[in-house]
Amino acid sequence: MGKLDLILQGTIAERIIVRPDPRAPGRKKNYGPYYQWTWKSAGKTVTVNLTPAQAKAYQRAITTHRKMDSIVNEMRTLSLTILEATTVGVKKRKSLS
Repeated sequence: MGKLDLILQGTIAERIIVRPDPRAPGRKKNYGPYYQWTWKSAGKTVTVNLTPAQAKAYQRAITTHRKMDSIVNEMRTLSLTILEATTVGVKKRKSLS
């Protein structure tokens, strides 16, 4: 039997902020990386900042969710094909032309 793992919808984005270096005029300084998790909740986009450890764990859960979603979609397609092949539908009318 397969192992049940955590699932989570959304996307993890890695952000790096580039700003002028206050100690060296004319040069740029990178800040980050920062990690953000974004998802939809009740039709609204929600964004939460994460630690690097959280980002790694959340990304695993998001990857698992995408695999599960792919399997469910494949099952739906296969189920429809089987049902259409094994059940009798409504008889269609003959075309007038």
